[in-house]
Amino acid sequence: MDEHELESAIEGILFASGEPVSAKRIAAVLVTGEREVFEAAERIRLRLINEGRGIRLVRLEDSLQLCSAPELSDVIRLALETRKPPKLTQTALEVLAITAYFQPVTRAYIDDMRGADSSYTVGVLTERGLIEPCGTLDAPGRPTLFRTTSSFLRVFGLQSLDDLPELPQKEGAEGEQLKIPDLDPNGAAEG
Repeated sequence: MDEHELESAIEGILFASGEPVSAKRIAAVLVTGEREVFEAAERIRLRLINEGRGIRLVRLEDSLQLCSAPELSDVIRLALETRKPPKLTQTALEVLAITAYFQPVTRAYIDDMRGADSSYTVGVLTERGLIEPCGTLDAPGRPTLFRTTSSFLRVFGLQSLDDLPELPQKEGAEGEQLKIPDLDPNGAAEG
């Protein structure tokens, strides 16, 4: 399979899926290596940007997905007659940041870090698909563990959790709260 055929096949798979597809799966189906899939995906990504196309190819850790160009979100929203979802509250951003940096985490851990109950907010973030249950802790009561999702990566424009800003070093008094970095610098936290 030459480069053009590989790129066409990847585009077709991602378009038809509508969801992230692992590079490993694409490589297996196309009988090629993951490296070749990622290289072809990067060529597609750059071509779509350079040509000013209405779609983008995004990498989400080890998966790929076709999405609409972010600069067209208002036009697309109007065309599809959907309401703009509300922005995440400061509480939701705190819970999301704690989950992203310390995952997998229990709700009790989140509550302890915040110093407040987070039950409702964990439920809202789960409904929005930004966090998900990922097992239980081997402790009395078997509390549920939570982690971020590929939707979290997409909403915040990250390829992987490695792209998160570094946590600042804890300074000051022993009981001082840890400051979580702002994950919403450009209002990107629309869910």
